[in-house]
Amino acid sequence: MELIGHMMDGFATSLSPLNLMIVVLGVTAGLFIGAMPGLGSVNGVAIVLPLTFIVPPSSAIILLAAIYYGAMYGGAVSSILLGIPGASTAVATTFDGRPMAQQGKAGLALIAAAVASFVGGTISVILFTLFAAPLADIALQFGPPEEFALVLLAFTTFVGLGGDDVLKTIIMICLGLALSTVGLDLISGQPRLIFFDQPGFYSGISFLVLAIGAYGVGEILYTIETSKSAPQVTPARLTFRELGHGLKEMNRLWKTMSFGSLIGFFVGMLPAAGATPAALMAYGLAKVTSKNSDQFGKGAIEGVAAPETANNAASTGSLLPMLTLGIPGSPTTALLLGGMVMWGLVPGPMLFIEQPDFVWGLISSLYTANFAAVLVNLALIPVFVWALRMPFTVLCALVLILCIVGGYAPSQKMHDVWLIVGFGVGGYLLRKADYPMAPLVLALVLGPLMEKSFRQTLIAEQGNILAFIERPLSATFIAISAIFFLLPLLKYARGLTRSKATA
Repeated sequence: MELIGHMMDGFATSLSPLNLMIVVLGVTAGLFIGAMPGLGSVNGVAIVLPLTFIVPPSSAIILLAAIYYGAMYGGAVSSILLGIPGASTAVATTFDGRPMAQQGKAGLALIAAAVASFVGGTISVILFTLFAAPLADIALQFGPPEEFALVLLAFTTFVGLGGDDVLKTIIMICLGLALSTVGLDLISGQPRLIFFDQPGFYSGISFLVLAIGAYGVGEILYTIETSKSAPQVTPARLTFRELGHGLKEMNRLWKTMSFGSLIGFFVGMLPAAGATPAALMAYGLAKVTSKNSDQFGKGAIEGVAAPETANNAASTGSLLPMLTLGIPGSPTTALLLGGMVMWGLVPGPMLFIEQPDFVWGLISSLYTANFAAVLVNLALIPVFVWALRMPFTVLCALVLILCIVGGYAPSQKMHDVWLIVGFGVGGYLLRKADYPMAPLVLALVLGPLMEKSFRQTLIAEQGNILAFIERPLSATFIAISAIFFLLPLLKYARGLTRSKATA
């Protein structure tokens, strides 16, 4: 009953005319910010943060949270329509969203992304409301050994999928791990892999730069080479009939969306994990459990639903450690944390006692923002689909400009622009050689987390490597990882046995 009372008070705050208008404006702005390659929720929140001082703190955090939600929805738009992730959290959506658009199913892919985002956001907000305190305790008990084992599990899911060449997958994972070590050492602070002593490498290689280069410039170069003429995009219209068909298609994916939401929320509430690894993990597990795993990467609707539920669930999950522990779960929530401090609020367990109106107003606004985001997103789908009818020559030029501007804007360094060009050429060559890009992306994202947790564990245990299997949770993760890693060998041995029996 106390929870219901808090929620009623929270909805009274979030549904006030001012806050309701702020939610609609926030999700609309976030939708367009997320759809612009290279921007995403971090830049959107950073740009709007100075403007929040003209409204009360509760309205300010509602505005930023609405932009955060809208950007999560919008990130799928350019991933599907252009093949370029609007944000790093939407990289996994590109794997199947772009092939669907090329098959003339852009409308269906956008409907799937919107519905999956709504489901992921709704489930995560409900979990946030009901289990905030217990889940915070679980996150506190999740130590470095468990973090390392979880990342290892994420890598082995890609090895054990069976759809790609196992050796090429392992090579791409190793390449991504090597790129993730560029910069300053986590423990000693010594520079590593600073090519020709270039100052730009001291800050490491930005994931956004790799994503824009490999999936933006590389995609354009590959398309220019393989297209003898301007590609003819099948017109995709959005009618109520097509919307109904899309909702019917999504109805059969409730299992995919459910576990994607759970994975996203759980991974999102881990400090420093964020929505990007959650989306990639959900995509990998969806491919493992799907009956049509061979269709992944070729336009499977499950490949759109799983990462979109996960990244939206993770955006809510990342708010949990920020509010209860004062630890941001993602770069965007780090900006939200800075905003709260500037407004005179102290995040932590006492925030629920000292500022209940603020906390429950924020939680209830997540429900409002999620509902508003799906309506605005669906209403604007015809505008997004219309972009596919743009002439290919114009589209190529615009995509290259967006890639360069999107890569330059966050850091404002020409070093990142040259890296985008280099990764674009490299991505093009790797695609010609049929190397999968997803493992490379996953390794670059999770590499720093894996290295940090591995070294922290060894330092704390004085070099005892058995520490990873002495804790039940990490041992379970490692055992499952071993099964996934050995799965291709078992498949190969089974196929060899069958061929001998046939002979």
